[in-house]
Amino acid sequence: MIRELQLPADLRAMLEAVRHAGRPRLVGGGVRDWLLGLAPKDFDIEIGGTDFETLHRVLAPFGPTDVIGRSFGVIKVWSRESGAEYDFSLPRRESKSGAGHRGFAVEPDPTLSDAEAAARRDFTVNAIAVDPFTHALIDPHGGREDLHRRLLRHTSAAFVEDPLRVLRAFQLAARFNLTLAPATAALCRGIAGAFAELPVERVWGEWEKWAVKSQKPSLGLTVLEETGWLAHFPEVAALRGTPQEPEWHPEGDVFTHTQHCCDALAALAEWQSSDAARRRLLMFAVLAHDFGKPSTTVRAEKRGALRWVSPGHESAGGPLARSFLRRIGAPLDLDPPVGALVVHHLAHHHGQTQFSNTSVRRLARRLAPATIDDLAIVMHADSNGRPPLPSHEIHARIDELIARAHALQLADAAPKPIILGRHLIQLGMEPGPEFTPVIEAAFEAQLDGAFADEAGGVAWVKEFRRKA
Repeated sequence: MIRELQLPADLRAMLEAVRHAGRPRLVGGGVRDWLLGLAPKDFDIEIGGTDFETLHRVLAPFGPTDVIGRSFGVIKVWSRESGAEYDFSLPRRESKSGAGHRGFAVEPDPTLSDAEAAARRDFTVNAIAVDPFTHALIDPHGGREDLHRRLLRHTSAAFVEDPLRVLRAFQLAARFNLTLAPATAALCRGIAGAFAELPVERVWGEWEKWAVKSQKPSLGLTVLEETGWLAHFPEVAALRGTPQEPEWHPEGDVFTHTQHCCDALAALAEWQSSDAARRRLLMFAVLAHDFGKPSTTVRAEKRGALRWVSPGHESAGGPLARSFLRRIGAPLDLDPPVGALVVHHLAHHHGQTQFSNTSVRRLARRLAPATIDDLAIVMHADSNGRPPLPSHEIHARIDELIARAHALQLADAAPKPIILGRHLIQLGMEPGPEFTPVIEAAFEAQLDGAFADEAGGVAWVKEFRRKA
């Protein structure tokens, strides 16, 4: 039994007005989300049986409209009552007219039937419409059954005309726990060469949705592998087949481990409660945390036996994480924190028997603008990505690091230098080139615990200058 679709009052009023001019249908992702038991975040409305001018005239009283999509038959309405934005569109025909994601001739056609209008959509789960008054489903392509089967299947052979749909499959599979239909995977393999036609900003858009909204990120990576599109992301592709020592990684190779880690991250309450920016940072850090293993993994003696080891893979992974982020068009401000988390993701293995105040201060400094709290989440995901191996000792070690960082008030921020230029001026120094080495030396001493407040810092500078 499907619960009744609840619509905002202002949208209901618009639909009541529109129904006298045409045939309104709720379409797209909002319908999909409703059928999955999720609260729809976007409402898209397709209106058959009317023309653009009539539709615009009917909607204009409800708020400001944007008719920039006139050639596509799209009108955006900003509700005067709630401020919400709604998209109203006419059914349209699309035909391939050039290369790439944008190479389409689009022609609004109000005479199209529901089935004809749905045929242009990418996947059957996105090709379900609802009559907003009777709540009847209009599902000519079997999308509801595919949702029940958790199957992502193309709507028509025209799927291959838009290569971006492969990356949409990648993020949709991860977000909604879907697997790709074999026939759809075959179509995707056939257009793998069209990846180069995609603008990098569109590539980034799909990767960002994967990083922020996934329930099961591993399923997205599986789609990339099944379709042959993993090759377009060589830093990730290289993980497949890179061996790991079974005693420490019974789950398999580095690609499989990374899939488990990404899923483990998505299951953590700390990730789920984070805002979109932090989710994105953490997911890309976990995805990239072992990028350095393919180039560093060797068979060597350790603990009295020959084993697969990857010495130095953390530092090797930093530059690869940055090259991957550039490849997918990520914002530049992601490079430093993702790189830092990758390089230091094993800090809990390489530390002292107990974390010293100095080591925690220096770690917090090296991680900035990421934080020790961020690093701990990455470490927990990495540790949980080795099923069925228990990780109680590792988690205890991570918790010890977090406890020390919180005690030092450094869990969510890097240490800031206490001694600044104004302190040197107060001590009688003239501003100039000699300021920098003194300030840097003072900061290093602060990190080592030589002082913890301004008075102690000033005393340290006096002694430092006396000995110079």
